[in-house]
Amino acid sequence: MHVAIVCTVLLGLLLFVLGVAVSMTRGRTGVVAGSSNDPADWLYRLIRAHGNTAEYAPMLAVLFLLVGARNPATWLLWTMIIAVVSRYLIAIGMISGPTLAKPQPLRFVGALGTYLTGILLCVGAFMTPS
Repeated sequence: MHVAIVCTVLLGLLLFVLGVAVSMTRGRTGVVAGSSNDPADWLYRLIRAHGNTAEYAPMLAVLFLLVGARNPATWLLWTMIIAVVSRYLIAIGMISGPTLAKPQPLRFVGALGTYLTGILLCVGAFMTPS
């Protein structure tokens, strides 16, 4: 259960740090609501990284805790860790790239890792005895 808790905390940390970054950028730029639709705009990229994290982190956290509470196999623990790394990679790729309009390797690896680990955790939830 320790790995599941640490992974859940790290996802929460990513979500809240991105939220603070969006708020600070809004304060610095004076943009109170919305943002430019320019995929190269810093605020837009931060908002999308935060939004994307908010879309996936809750379900991953539920899966981590569900699977983690059932004495999971080692491969499932590694799957949780890879899922967290994938979520950080996609966020870094969205923020560090010059624009969201063009493919970026970290975003690709992060997205692929999120999809694969999410599916594996769903399968693992069925396979792990209660």
